Amino acid sequence: MKWKDWDKNLRIRLFGEGTMNFLFWSYFPFMTIFFERSFGKDQAGLLLILSQAFSVIASLVGGYCADRFGRKKMMVIATSSQCLTFVLFAYANSPWYNSPILTFISFSLLGVWGALYWPASHAMVADVVVEKHRASVFAVFYTSINIAVVVGPIVGSFIFYTYRFEMLIAGFVLTGILTAVLQIYLKETTTPKQRIQEAKQSWYKAIWQELEDYRVIAQDKTFLLFIIAGVFVAQTFMQLDLLIAVYTSEVVDNQTLLKLGSFEITVNGEKAFALILAENGLLVALFTVYVTRVMNRFKERNVFIVSSLLYAIGIVLYGLTSSIFIFMISMVFFTFAELMVVGIQESFISKLAPADMRGQYFSAASLRFTVGKLLAPASLILTSYLSYATVFTILGGLALISGYLYFVTFRFYEKKVETPSV
Repeated sequence: MKWKDWDKNLRIRLFGEGTMNFLFWSYFPFMTIFFERSFGKDQAGLLLILSQAFSVIASLVGGYCADRFGRKKMMVIATSSQCLTFVLFAYANSPWYNSPILTFISFSLLGVWGALYWPASHAMVADVVVEKHRASVFAVFYTSINIAVVVGPIVGSFIFYTYRFEMLIAGFVLTGILTAVLQIYLKETTTPKQRIQEAKQSWYKAIWQELEDYRVIAQDKTFLLFIIAGVFVAQTFMQLDLLIAVYTSEVVDNQTLLKLGSFEITVNGEKAFALILAENGLLVALFTVYVTRVMNRFKERNVFIVSSLLYAIGIVLYGLTSSIFIFMISMVFFTFAELMVVGIQESFISKLAPADMRGQYFSAASLRFTVGKLLAPASLILTSYLSYATVFTILGGLALISGYLYFVTFRFYEKKVETPSV
């Protein structure tokens, strides 16, 4: 789909969300480090679990709200709420007042507003783009996110610790501008008739209906194993902005990155972590299409298992060193493991799902990331009682368990395919 054929709504959102993603990745990766230093590892882990729980609850009603109130209205409500939250966020980190707990509240609220925004945003794409072009449109938005992942952390490593108040004021201004642009120029893509029909169902019934959809997990052993395997392996890649962030900030102390004669570039822990994130984003942006094309030549079972093995190697290797160069090699394993499955996991879910239950299966499949993200901060708590190397090794073991579960999953799947239904 060519740029000139894009709906005006999509063009507005691409530039607006691109700016917001850059802002998000300028502060978000460093929040775990901030909380760990403010509250300690135990409390930081518990607070991050609590924050994620709020976002999970919001995401359960996000789709309902987008249908009930309209895509545009929910996007405007979410961005205007973010705008006001940035005021609170900035005040909690201002020259006149400093409050880690108010910072945590602001951070959690931003997560809630984001959970309400994205379902409406994705639904709007489905409203204005025909099915055959949706993948390409989503790919463009995905690329813009990865550009933000490359640039945002590097910029954030220079301004988050020194000019945090000014950065958060910029967040207030940018979200305010985005809210105004969405309100003035964005067009609603749902009809009053659609919203009236959706209004017949209350929000709590919508949540209950969505939770009921997850019953498909218990009814399909193959799918259940796939979900559990996904939760286990998520404990590795979800550590990128959690355990890896804290560990890197602690063990890297002005390492030399480049030396040419008397000229040298040194990095501290925060900047090293920013480079690691940027490396991940750059590799994803450059190689997603190529790796996906190559992986389609292999059996899905082998791709999932090898991906888990590479996650295990990457996470264990990361915890055995304090060298930024080894960190970067470890991130190559990490990123390649991610790219191996990014193109095939959705197609495998569609194979598992009966034609009349695909929506429920895809909804339930998101539990791999929802539950995984909810549990991931527990690694920070473990580091209060175990060494970093031990915790990283445990996470590697969880990735190996996921590889075994994928092996069992495909044994069930192959038997299911070979046995004709009666």
